[in-house]
Amino acid sequence: MTPEFISGGPALLMKNTCRLLVIADAHFGAESGFSRKGVHIASNSRERLRRICSCIDETDPDMLLFLGDLKHSVPLMSHQEFAELPQILDTIRKKIPFRLIPGNHDGGIERFLEPEELLPKRGALIDGTWYVHGHMHLPPESVGNLIVCGHHHPVVSLYDEVGCSLRAQPAYLLAEIDEECAGLALHENGRSTRILFMPAFFEYAGGLDVRIIHASKLSPVSRCFDAENAEVFLGDGTYIDRLGRLIKNARA
Repeated sequence: MTPEFISGGPALLMKNTCRLLVIADAHFGAESGFSRKGVHIASNSRERLRRICSCIDETDPDMLLFLGDLKHSVPLMSHQEFAELPQILDTIRKKIPFRLIPGNHDGGIERFLEPEELLPKRGALIDGTWYVHGHMHLPPESVGNLIVCGHHHPVVSLYDEVGCSLRAQPAYLLAEIDEECAGLALHENGRSTRILFMPAFFEYAGGLDVRIIHASKLSPVSRCFDAENAEVFLGDGTYIDRLGRLIKNARA
């Protein structure tokens, strides 16, 4: 398994026996959710769909996998989602087969999907990698694999030489899972379980700084990885540093 970071996403191309394009947290319909909270912006769904199609064209994958939160509104569906999702999904179907592992924002999404397009919410093992949205406890089947998850919207804030924070950038966080903390048994062959947190595809998602994910309690897995030795990458795959060092430098 070889991951390739697609900066036009952020997205991942996972290459093993097949080519799998992975996108997390697209949040179609989020603009109507913002509007209900008094923030009025025009729908950017067409541009978001264009970026998805561009990632498909760039990577020529065999399949597209959405890692949850394809839609935004919870617990109900918005008028924007009813109006836009059918055309969005039909456009993607005409280009490539896709699958969705549902996230905590995807209630009701099945009405827009073909039966084979919806995978279990507990996750799925695809071509040697375990994929999950990231808001639930990890299942026993995930042990000993690389786990790729969304949900956390990781970003990293970079600082200049005088300590001023630059604009937060989408980031990937790669770490080893503490199986005991996560309620998992050790793999029978002693293989470690690693997790790769993916940034959100949604351009207005904001995010959670990688320095505080471990303490955020945003999900069960967020509390159960080796923060000291975790590694941080930008959306294009540029290596930044170990998370422990970033945390230490932020406190200095």
